[in-house]
Amino acid sequence: MVENFKEHINNRLPFLENSKLLIAISGGIDSVVLTHLSYNLGLNIALAHCNFNLRGNESDADEDFVLELAEDLDIEVFTQRFDTEKYAEDNKRSIQMAARELRYNWFEELSEQLQFDYILTAHHADDNLETFLINFTRGTGLEGLTGIPEVNGKFVRPLLPFSNVDIEVYAKENNIQWREDSSNKSVKYLRNKLRHEVVPILKEINPSLLQSFQTTLSNLNDTADIVEESTNAVLKRAIDTMNEHYITFKISEFKKVNNPKAYMFEVFKSFGFTEWNDMVDLLDAETGKQVFSNTHRLIKNREYLLLSPYNNDNTPNEISISESEIEKETPFGIILFEEVDAISKPDKNIIYVDKDKLKFPLKLRKRQEGDIFYPLGMTGKKKLSKYFKDEKLSLLDKENTWLLSSAGDIVWVVNRRADDRFKVKNSTKNILKIQFKH
Repeated sequence: MVENFKEHINNRLPFLENSKLLIAISGGIDSVVLTHLSYNLGLNIALAHCNFNLRGNESDADEDFVLELAEDLDIEVFTQRFDTEKYAEDNKRSIQMAARELRYNWFEELSEQLQFDYILTAHHADDNLETFLINFTRGTGLEGLTGIPEVNGKFVRPLLPFSNVDIEVYAKENNIQWREDSSNKSVKYLRNKLRHEVVPILKEINPSLLQSFQTTLSNLNDTADIVEESTNAVLKRAIDTMNEHYITFKISEFKKVNNPKAYMFEVFKSFGFTEWNDMVDLLDAETGKQVFSNTHRLIKNREYLLLSPYNNDNTPNEISISESEIEKETPFGIILFEEVDAISKPDKNIIYVDKDKLKFPLKLRKRQEGDIFYPLGMTGKKKLSKYFKDEKLSLLDKENTWLLSSAGDIVWVVNRRADDRFKVKNSTKNILKIQFKH
């Protein structure tokens, strides 16, 4: 296995040879063998061990074992203890998910602080098969069937080509000691149930299961490349605009393809959407129809789909501004107030008003039912809803438009239109410049 491991590093992962590496080690056979192989290959390694305090003395014994191994090999070791149960409770996570988050967050912090180039984990071919089966049983797209990535950012998995049999044979032939995790025997966890009850049957049916699986993974990854290339081509044509609030997609581009649902899945899956039939229905829905995920929403707006983050009332609906304030920070930018002697050419970010006509405190607020204003340069009043419609504002544009008001009267549809009632005239004695900055 040493020669095969060396050949794999040379052919697939040569960048590891001149890098500073951190090995995630539990004390189990997989991570211990990875440590020995890396050490024998002369790689520049250190160890990182998490004690999750879930198995009492057994967890402490694992930690002691890793410390002794590091001492025997004369390599640096880092250990960290976690109150995993408290973290799981506080963050509403399963114990497994809590341990995963704690582990990976700590590895990344350690890597950043001590400038490790890569973090090695001991995932192997059987882990890859189990992950495939887990994703398969839960329902997934093509991405969930392409296996564990060998390189994912800073995380590298050098043992992916090797089976648990390969690893066990190497450990026994070289008299390598390791720790057995008693929780690995419990079939209450899905991965263990697959490992102990399902995979053995599959291997009995096909003794060359792992080799066949590697071929399947290779084919699926090739297909995934084709899907990604095709999706990117459609995406390039479909994206119309991008700004701080949303991304706009041309509906016509999704309708041109043979299977809009498949392309919409590939484009929007990373935003948490799950109701794909509802997503496709948006293509022919009325303007204003929306589909939500936990983090985003997709809105039909005329011939477009608008994708935006979805926040639950994190932004205040009204902000008060006193006469003494010359600068006001808001969730969407900064409003500046300055008394000036004369006006310059206004633009959408700047207005000039007669200060004496204002009644403080001013209010920055969202639109309300029945709002009217007197658009600068026009005669008479206009409903704000009609103004928005005439300007062809989308639902998101309307939601993200703020109003500056004085005693209930709109002074400025911010960054869009000032109100004629507050304009500067020849008789104006005090001119106030109001400016918005992102």
